[in-house]
Amino acid sequence: MSSSTSRSSTWNKLGDAAYAKSEKVSADLVALTYGSFVREIIKDYEEPDQVNKELEKLGYNIGIRLIEDFLAKSGVGNCSSFEESAEIISRVAFKMFLGIRATVSNWNNEYNSCSIIFEENPLAEYVELPPEYSNALLYSNMLCGVIRGALEMVQIIVECEFVKDQLRGDDTNEIRIRFKEILQEQVPWNDEE
Repeated sequence: MSSSTSRSSTWNKLGDAAYAKSEKVSADLVALTYGSFVREIIKDYEEPDQVNKELEKLGYNIGIRLIEDFLAKSGVGNCSSFEESAEIISRVAFKMFLGIRATVSNWNNEYNSCSIIFEENPLAEYVELPPEYSNALLYSNMLCGVIRGALEMVQIIVECEFVKDQLRGDDTNEIRIRFKEILQEQVPWNDEE
């Protein structure tokens, strides 16, 4: 067995264990609550681009808080690379929080950009987009914000965007992640010296 296959198996086991330990909430309740929330944002902002920004912002705020829970319950330690971080997001975090497993693919030559692909999207259950939103609304854009916020809390700056969405007629769901930089921890300045 190759080391890559062995690591994938380990991450899958970590994801399964974290999912088994976490409190379960009805997927139907989550989907319906999220749908109601998206509807309210649409009422408030009307323009799909602004709704997409608000969903991403909401996700970012969730991600910066969710990372502590993830690290405490998942058993994942420090990641050694962006590639490893992407695999852990897809195999452990998606399983732990959404009950699904995603895959990482479409790496560029520099290994600083990849796609997280998932067939099931619990947030999009029971959803049909109205025609006026079907080409512009990124219904599950909150997930991009969650990824961006969580990674920022572990000093990794990324850009995330939905590039495929089954609600928009695509064959799968795909989030593209682009690595930007690693933040250097800043030592607080002490003004008493």
